[in-house]
Amino acid sequence: MTRAVEGKDAVSSNPALAGVDGLDEILGGGFTRGRLFLLEGNPGTGKTTIATQFLNEGVRRGEKCLYITLSETENELRESATSHGWDLQGISIFELVPPETLLDDDQQQSLLYSSDLELGEVTKRIFTEFERVQPDRVVLDSLSEIRLLAQSSMRYRRQVLALKHFLSRQGATVLMLDDLTTDTMDKTVHSIAHGVLRLEELWPEYGAERRRLRVLKYRGRRYRGGFHDFSIETGGVRTFPRLVSSKTHGNIQREPLATGLAELDALLGGGLERGSSTLVLGPAGTGKSLLTLTFVAAAIRRGERAAVFIFDEEIGLLFNRALGLGIDLQNLSDQGSLVVEQVDAAELSPGEFSQRVRKCVEDHDVQTIVIDSLNGYQAAMPEEKALVLHMHELLQYLNRRGASTFLTVAQHGLVGDMKSPVDVTYLADTVILLRYFEAFGRVRRAISNIKKRTGSHEDTIREYRIGGDGIRIGAPIAGFQGVLRGVPTFTGDGPNLLKDLP
Repeated sequence: MTRAVEGKDAVSSNPALAGVDGLDEILGGGFTRGRLFLLEGNPGTGKTTIATQFLNEGVRRGEKCLYITLSETENELRESATSHGWDLQGISIFELVPPETLLDDDQQQSLLYSSDLELGEVTKRIFTEFERVQPDRVVLDSLSEIRLLAQSSMRYRRQVLALKHFLSRQGATVLMLDDLTTDTMDKTVHSIAHGVLRLEELWPEYGAERRRLRVLKYRGRRYRGGFHDFSIETGGVRTFPRLVSSKTHGNIQREPLATGLAELDALLGGGLERGSSTLVLGPAGTGKSLLTLTFVAAAIRRGERAAVFIFDEEIGLLFNRALGLGIDLQNLSDQGSLVVEQVDAAELSPGEFSQRVRKCVEDHDVQTIVIDSLNGYQAAMPEEKALVLHMHELLQYLNRRGASTFLTVAQHGLVGDMKSPVDVTYLADTVILLRYFEAFGRVRRAISNIKKRTGSHEDTIREYRIGGDGIRIGAPIAGFQGVLRGVPTFTGDGPNLLKDLP
């Protein structure tokens, strides 16, 4: 019996949602109903998990679902589902398994060994099971078995076409899996399928494996191109759509925001503009993290929410150091004004990190973001060029959402010529430079604002100190040359302003 298929407009306006976090966004709205899709990837990349989530979503929406397996037994599928907390209730499973089970009289009517049968017989049994279940969603796992049975590319193509035409006439949405274990150069199904998704697994030199997916093809649909990170967790696959800042729009009031620290506001020309990005550069120990916390505390005093993402420092140590400066991060976190997340660059992909930042802004209305530091962020990236592109999209997105962003970069060296592991100064709207310098037998710290895109700012250099009451900034240093090089020369005739720092 053939079911009536609804019109094209009705089909396209009612997509089959994938049931995978973020995947529908990548696909531009889900899978087109009544079409055949190919999900390919090497073993272990998550094909079966995604396919099961696709069917579970169908069951949740009251649809009939069928899982046809030529490679795994029903028990194996159910064990895998149990590990994610699923019971597969409502999903019909039709298995094609090795001949040992054929000795069981109770299973002879539903089980067969694919390599012992002609391809036509396998296809016929699939059709029979389909007619019996009349499903809305179908998963066929996997095409590698059918390819082996076909023994030739021409016969394989004809068989897949026969499956496509039969299933499409029934109006079912079909997901075919291919583990790429046979002839990976055979692109037969690519030309037949309505859409093709490729799953990949990467192994960095250190840390956990990374997974990503890409839509190779989707007829008549504007999908989000490029690679998208994803992870397999307890509960299924989560995808992290590549951030595209141009899709974000907002009407933001770009007023300047003061820190409440008069000398710092003077150095910054009255404060920093809302929705801008600020880069804090300096060698280790100059107080980059603590300076950004000054901006966080100011934002919370204005009644805003803030988020701090820590790559390098242990979160407990940061809380203790901040408390020594009069900033109780634990209390702010308990009140809900501050979100603090420890980020492990060896375990977290760049796409997942961007998703975390995006969630803070969209779900928790966070308006101040601190990323400490880009050195740790870079460790999560495969190459420096990718870091710059990821950071560009992230900063543009936050800018359009009206969120103020603060990034820190630890430069190599302590005094003299400083080098950064990655140059992102051109991306930031404001660049604050921190330096050590020696004067009169003491190691001192200097702060300067070397770049600000919006409005004027001081071109002076000020000394600062970190104490129990936070960061204290002095008047502009006069009568010195070479402070930024670390070994200044005193050239003034007046009093030494460094001694006047309270």
